[in-house]
Amino acid sequence: MRLFEILKKINIEVDNDIQDFEVKSLLPLDLANECDISYVTKDKYLPLVEYSRAGAILIDKIHISKFSNKNIIFVENSNLVFAYISHFFKNPQIKNQTSSKTNYKNSKIFSGAFIGENVEIGENCEIMPNVVICDNVKIGNNVKIYPNVVIYKDSIIGNNVSIHAGSVIGSDGFGYAHTKLGEHIKIEHFGNVIIEDDVEIGANVTIDRAVFESTIVKKGAKIDNLVQLGHNCVIGEHSILVSQVGFAGSTTTGRNVVCGGQVGTGGHIHIGDFVQVAGRGAVGKNLPPNTKWGGHPLMELGEWQKMQVKLRKLTRN
Repeated sequence: MRLFEILKKINIEVDNDIQDFEVKSLLPLDLANECDISYVTKDKYLPLVEYSRAGAILIDKIHISKFSNKNIIFVENSNLVFAYISHFFKNPQIKNQTSSKTNYKNSKIFSGAFIGENVEIGENCEIMPNVVICDNVKIGNNVKIYPNVVIYKDSIIGNNVSIHAGSVIGSDGFGYAHTKLGEHIKIEHFGNVIIEDDVEIGANVTIDRAVFESTIVKKGAKIDNLVQLGHNCVIGEHSILVSQVGFAGSTTTGRNVVCGGQVGTGGHIHIGDFVQVAGRGAVGKNLPPNTKWGGHPLMELGEWQKMQVKLRKLTRN
């Protein structure tokens, strides 16, 4: 679909001399090329506009005096316009209604499992009943996928991985733009999920695919039941996330991070190497390496423990 055709469908007029072109995809500023559309929603990314090769860039009109680039489209709300445009590029998870009949060498595919197109499965794998593997998924060797797991398209699963019953890998990220009337317009997500080697994922875990690029669980990480990882999260090597941990989008961790049960984070937060967060800790800021934290509001673990002791003494009086 051509750029001007897309803009016409969502009632956007072009004010400058931007050139029409056949749009290939939607991508962030640093990845986009001449056939792609990109956008800016936060001021900190504005300096990247000068260096982007995107064929068209959506920017809020409040910045109109800062740029004279011919490839910029000024709009009232770039995030909202991007959300509308994203719907034109959504692709189905499964193209064919019938499961693939490919014979996967030395792997056991149980009756009732559904396998989409262009799926790669390595050796010595077990795909149990009612598993759904969507198109273009790649699975390594010695992988065990328990019943009722769903793996969305383009996901990549490494070697020696276990995914327990009911988990969902690559589901839609929770992203919306908002109209002036308060309506929520879905932002389609075009990235994927990468699970590296030696990862174990518990039951009923959900890991959302990225808006662009990848949500990643790195080598050796262990994830307990009922954990939620938002879009674009990166879980460091050999980290442990205990049951009911919830990471908001773009949370990243270093290696060997341990989060107790029900730990939650805000978005775009980094937790450093070897950090420990006690159960129910609410992480609202970046945490430096080799530290321990607890509580809500979050504080260093020793301070939080002292406060709990003082509170108990106060309540006894």
